[in-house]
Amino acid sequence: MQTAPVQRGRDGAAAAGGSGLVGLVLAGNAPRVGVEPFFMELIAGMEAALRPTGRSVLLLAVADVAAEVAAYRRWAQQGTVEAVVVVNLAVGDVRPAELTSLGLPAVLAGHHPDPSFASVVTDDAGAVRTALALLASLGHRVVGRIAGPGDLVHTRERTAGMHEEAERRTLDVRLVEADYSAARGAAAALQLLAADRPPTALVFDNDVMAVGALEELVRRGVDVPGRVSLLACDDSALCEMAVPALSALSIDVHEHGSRLGQAVLDLLVAGTTGPRPGPPVQVRERASTAAPSW
Repeated sequence: MQTAPVQRGRDGAAAAGGSGLVGLVLAGNAPRVGVEPFFMELIAGMEAALRPTGRSVLLLAVADVAAEVAAYRRWAQQGTVEAVVVVNLAVGDVRPAELTSLGLPAVLAGHHPDPSFASVVTDDAGAVRTALALLASLGHRVVGRIAGPGDLVHTRERTAGMHEEAERRTLDVRLVEADYSAARGAAAALQLLAADRPPTALVFDNDVMAVGALEELVRRGVDVPGRVSLLACDDSALCEMAVPALSALSIDVHEHGSRLGQAVLDLLVAGTTGPRPGPPVQVRERASTAAPSW
């Protein structure tokens, strides 16, 4: 099946015959897909890039990848959307090939083995290397990481970066996989801290897990950062409002969404493909990180 022909003005604006919609599907339960401040800000950035051309984002939440593929087939058959943005790329992901077979233009948020796809790529391995560099500079030698689901491409990239930086700095790193939820973030943090030689710092793959762990540790009387430093890989208002405020690795998520939106426009108007960089990573040091006290 092919999408209905899309008509555009010379400035790339959606015109009669084009839906003016760009699809974004989040598959899985809320903790698994990360329906959290990150995605809300990402969509706002996409809208900012698309709005001047008369386009907007069509957001759909579904149960799993099979339902996501079914939605793509339906959209392609009915001409519902002009293009889609694909997030949470997994190892062996079937979605890019499926979209190609449907003739539905797609922009991928993340690395893909086929560089002919249009994509916006953030340096996830570099982000975790930056986190370990910061903690090592504070004197931490044993660091735990509460990671997202291991089948996601960006989780594996972060894990590779973690091991590379740990070897370079002779750090002892521990890894527990979780599901992005507050409850699993807290449980994983307690698991790591119960070890015979527990970490003096913990890195979380998202803000929700970091906040969940912080709340549980404070409830148990664990001093943060005196007993353990905490750092989130995704920055948000949750990190700023936490007590103590959470240090975080921050990218401009709004700008990331804007770059995805612009990649969609470039694909639709000029047929531009290939990877382009996402926003750079910055460190936001707040009250939850300090030198180890023991």
